[in-house]
Amino acid sequence: MQFHDDADLDTSEVQDVRGSRIPGGRATVGGGLAGLIALLLGLFFGVGPDQLGLSSGSDQPAPASSSLAQLQQTCRTGRDANAQEDCRVVAVVNSIQTYWAKEFTRRGGTYTRSPTVFFSGRVGTACGTASSAVGPFYCPGDRKVYLDLGFFDELRTKFGSSGGPFAQAYVVAHEYGHHVQDLMGTLARSQDGVTGANSNAVKVELQADCYAGVWARHATTTPSTSSGKPLLTSLTDADIRDGLDAAAAVGDDRIQQRYQGRVTPETWTHGSAQQRQQWFYQGFSSGDMAQCNTFG
Repeated sequence: MQFHDDADLDTSEVQDVRGSRIPGGRATVGGGLAGLIALLLGLFFGVGPDQLGLSSGSDQPAPASSSLAQLQQTCRTGRDANAQEDCRVVAVVNSIQTYWAKEFTRRGGTYTRSPTVFFSGRVGTACGTASSAVGPFYCPGDRKVYLDLGFFDELRTKFGSSGGPFAQAYVVAHEYGHHVQDLMGTLARSQDGVTGANSNAVKVELQADCYAGVWARHATTTPSTSSGKPLLTSLTDADIRDGLDAAAAVGDDRIQQRYQGRVTPETWTHGSAQQRQQWFYQGFSSGDMAQCNTFG
């Protein structure tokens, strides 16, 4: 995965609160079986702290620390994105949002941009206060994506993903898939409290995987708003394999087998490894969000 060296990055789409002290009560994952289940659900992607029962204390992010100024100084161009992880995520966010803004316009709609919040330890959101243990998530209450960059190491070391820059891009694109669903009114379908292989919760997650694939298909042809050239210039077959591998690594069946030694489809919330790969590739191969109807 390669970015155009001279393309400008827009750091205004990222709020960096790493190192900030979050006021209010502690939000921790409880001990015992309940704590393990909460931890695993959080690491499946996309589950907000309100759904995990982790909410407490402050409901807003703390003021940005000096790390935001540092991000603005160090993440200026695609060259920086090719060299540094946090700058790469900034570039991915820019690329994803540029694509969806154009796609919504093409379809006669309006896309509202959603910031990504970099945090470490824990963070206050409109969905409550969350620790890093919940993994990356989208909060519909403030329409922001929350990400502790340390999760990318866990994706490889705890879940067996091959890793790589595009595996990281897949994670971010999946969360922005939830934002697209929120704008379209479909995200709420996952809030009925029902789990299982055929539940709305699973269908919402698989659709977000499909939307991630749709963005990937168009990533190298969507002009950036600054230069008019695509921000992402190269996406190889190996990159797509890394994305598919990351999707499989966080399948419900693989995580359940790894952490509880058995697979229980009646408790699935995100879909199997095979389903997650299938729907990501459906989006990538078609390049059409209309082909992401997981509810059909």
